[in-house]
Amino acid sequence: MSGKPKLYYLDGRGKLEPVRWLLAAAGVEFEEEFLETREQYEKLLQDGSLLFQQIPMVEIDGMKMVQTRAILHYIAAKYNLYGKDLKERALIDMYVEGTTDLMTLILVYPFLTPEDKEKQLAGILERATKRYLPVYEKVLKDHGQDFLVGNQFSWADIHLLEAILMVEEKSSSILTDFPELQAFKARISNIPTIKKFLEPGSQRKPVPDDKYVETVRRVLQMYHDVKGNF
Repeated sequence: MSGKPKLYYLDGRGKLEPVRWLLAAAGVEFEEEFLETREQYEKLLQDGSLLFQQIPMVEIDGMKMVQTRAILHYIAAKYNLYGKDLKERALIDMYVEGTTDLMTLILVYPFLTPEDKEKQLAGILERATKRYLPVYEKVLKDHGQDFLVGNQFSWADIHLLEAILMVEEKSSSILTDFPELQAFKARISNIPTIKKFLEPGSQRKPVPDDKYVETVRRVLQMYHDVKGNF
């Protein structure tokens, strides 16, 4: 395949949203094909496009890539958002894995029962303020640089901003005790490509609603009995 990357997923955040963020931050235009029916998903399966019978799938540089982490690694490396050496890549991976852990807790939230949602929300905010955000606050304070790794804009910064905004959707005051992260959020949000992605009308997806939840259940036939992580 040549030209713009093409993303195959549902019309919502899910596991593909970090890919949208990374491409947008790199200034790369991309196309999307939204799966709205079970038949569309089964066609991809029958065509052999889904190596492990899972989405998301991204067509890029002649490949049909699956597995979200592999897709993200490839894009980060291709667009020089993955550090300058192995040590920096290791740091980026550690920071990204931390934010992924936090974001995964939020990812399952819309699929929970009201009772489980209440418990999950409390756990999300507890882990955000006690386990995850303090790490990034300390990193930024200790090295006194604008970015998390190597004083250079990287995938780690993009992923952290995405995570911060997701948590703020659950609690708008979550950064009250984290001045370094407040400044970081303002800095990264004003990078031109990020600023553009945050504007209305971009390919950034909104907070998942009931319609999205039902589409996921219809297309993927899953998430009927999701339990919280707490």
